[in-house]
Amino acid sequence: MTYKKILVFCIAFITFLSVGKAQDLHYSQFYNAPLVVNPSLTGIFKGDKRVSMSLRDQWRSVPVPWSTFTLGYDQKVYLDKREDLFLGLGGFFNYDQQGDSKLNLGSINLSGSISKILSAKHIITGGLTLGYANKGYNTDALTWDNQFSNGVFNPSDPSGENFNFARIGYIETALGFNYRYQKSARTKLDIGLGAWHLTTPKDQFYDVKDVQELPMRFSIYGIGNVKLAEKIDLEVDLMVQDQASYSEIIFGAYLDFYLDKDRGQEKNLHLGAGYRTSGAVYPKIALEWQKRFFVALSYDIDLSEFNQHTNYRGGPEIHFNYLITDVKPLKPFKVCPIY
Repeated sequence: MTYKKILVFCIAFITFLSVGKAQDLHYSQFYNAPLVVNPSLTGIFKGDKRVSMSLRDQWRSVPVPWSTFTLGYDQKVYLDKREDLFLGLGGFFNYDQQGDSKLNLGSINLSGSISKILSAKHIITGGLTLGYANKGYNTDALTWDNQFSNGVFNPSDPSGENFNFARIGYIETALGFNYRYQKSARTKLDIGLGAWHLTTPKDQFYDVKDVQELPMRFSIYGIGNVKLAEKIDLEVDLMVQDQASYSEIIFGAYLDFYLDKDRGQEKNLHLGAGYRTSGAVYPKIALEWQKRFFVALSYDIDLSEFNQHTNYRGGPEIHFNYLITDVKPLKPFKVCPIY
């Protein structure tokens, strides 16, 4: 398959999915939580090892607090006899909690990928995630209509509700593809697509004949970086997510300013903003130094009709990455004797 055909295929797939609809654990700065977006992004970064952390907090002023946390690790694995192939291995933990019942979802996942270097500028990657998710809730803070009599609430009265399970568990699965075009260290493009919940597991707390299944989530994205000047880059990002009857498009941009380019003392400042079609804009700022440490902060500003009837204004999101680059051993070479 030629590079042009690969690009056409990705664009066609993006167009197909963009008419669909997404709901699941998600971040506005999705590109800073790559293992959550697509397993084929495992090991796709500049460096050899990566530790990442993401935190999102929202809805506290409504109040139905909703917090999301992700901790991940991934690395490249080089193959001694194949310079045109490398692997990515990693794992990540997600925890999501929301509402008065403290409905929570925890999952631990392993991710793997294999990348084929087609040429100095083109890399294709396929990835797979396998994990276990556990979902539960606490009814202690909830009230029910059966507990009200003549407008008076009595917490000792039975709720009249019957749930068969307080917790459920299921196997998590995901599959993804990524294509990277890299003209230089500062001009590159990633286009990818991923699918989650491949087995559409059971997702309900009671026994009924019609089993409620967790619908598959599809994501397609583009992440680009272009060198504009000696000390300025432009970063752009776009993602469409589709899950059952819900869809969302997220897009944004950064200007990346190189404050210090001295080796070992590199410092970058990223300033930008983004928009989510679910009704939010988010200014964002990031700092990067020594090509190892990266911290990004954004704040969702809700513009939906919901905001007009509540005091809700949005919520913060923070990401942290730490990169390690190993010193590569010298390749064996033959010393020719001098006569």
